[in-house]
Amino acid sequence: MDIQTQKKEPMFATDNIKALDALDRAHMIAFAPYVWEASKLLIEKGVLTVVDQSGANGITLEEIVPQTELSHYAVRVLLEAGLGIGLVYRKEDRFILAKTGYFLLKNEMTRVNYEFMRDVCAEGASALEASLQNEKPEGLKVFGDWSTLYEGLSVFPEPAKSSWLAFDHYYSDNTFDVALNMVFASNPKKILDIGGNTGKWSLQSLQHDAQVEMGIVDLPGQLAMAEKNIDAAGFKGRVQYYNHNVLDNSLSLPEGYDIIWMSQFLDCFSDAEIIGILKKCHKAAGPETRIFINETFWDRQKFETSAFALQMTSLYFTTMANGNSQMYDSAVFYKLIDEAGFEIIATNDNIGLSHTILELRKK
Repeated sequence: MDIQTQKKEPMFATDNIKALDALDRAHMIAFAPYVWEASKLLIEKGVLTVVDQSGANGITLEEIVPQTELSHYAVRVLLEAGLGIGLVYRKEDRFILAKTGYFLLKNEMTRVNYEFMRDVCAEGASALEASLQNEKPEGLKVFGDWSTLYEGLSVFPEPAKSSWLAFDHYYSDNTFDVALNMVFASNPKKILDIGGNTGKWSLQSLQHDAQVEMGIVDLPGQLAMAEKNIDAAGFKGRVQYYNHNVLDNSLSLPEGYDIIWMSQFLDCFSDAEIIGILKKCHKAAGPETRIFINETFWDRQKFETSAFALQMTSLYFTTMANGNSQMYDSAVFYKLIDEAGFEIIATNDNIGLSHTILELRKK
């Protein structure tokens, strides 16, 4: 099968922003800590909701205050900050929800991203420099004493755990319908799900095909979550669970699977670690085994806003997750695939919200 490629101008290749817009953006960065805190309070204290409910006619400051738990002064300074941020605008003395405020308040993707940043990343973000220097997730210390986030995910405190899972599932789940048709096109009998997490992909596969057998590879905490969910859905006995640290080179992956599936998994590792994991897959794969990789590459997005979100998510990996991975540029990632002994036989872009699904085989 020929590799499908995107034919478009590369993103971030020119500096085409107008000077005044660039100056506005520079000031937004300079005041970023207060932009974040004010926006968070406008959401969580209900001020933006009150403004939204007033519709196109808007609402005065005096009318807003009694509908919040904040003082007149607090509402005033927050709303005035909201004007500069672009969350609201004002006609005469009446505040109206702006487009940016609407998306921040009501767009599901923005909400998932915002809650992930608020609950998982914000407190540890100041550890970015130390994390980069040490190649360790120094920000993770705000939650617990783990080497990586994944070791502690099953016992993560709330609301961080729920926001992490919501973020992870929101993006991956949107790919499943298309991915199932791709994976099952060859009528596989056995599928190995590496990095199975809570078991969502395996459960989807079991529901899709009454005969397929699944194997899940993950750490003990994640395997326990997956087994609980799969047993509750009535599929006990059709799944093999493999307690396996993929970074332990003394361990081998189970063999005999027609498909090896990895979704939003390899971005959790460094370049060298990805090569090591893929070499394990290479050893476990037969000549007809297909490897499917479901990932988000920032350079293969339709819009620069999507690429920006992925570039910022890379900093989550730096400070909170593991200290040495990222959302990859596809050109970097493809070299790792080649070095591990695989060739790409299909590239499917724009799956779900932002994903690319790669199909590999041994060279």
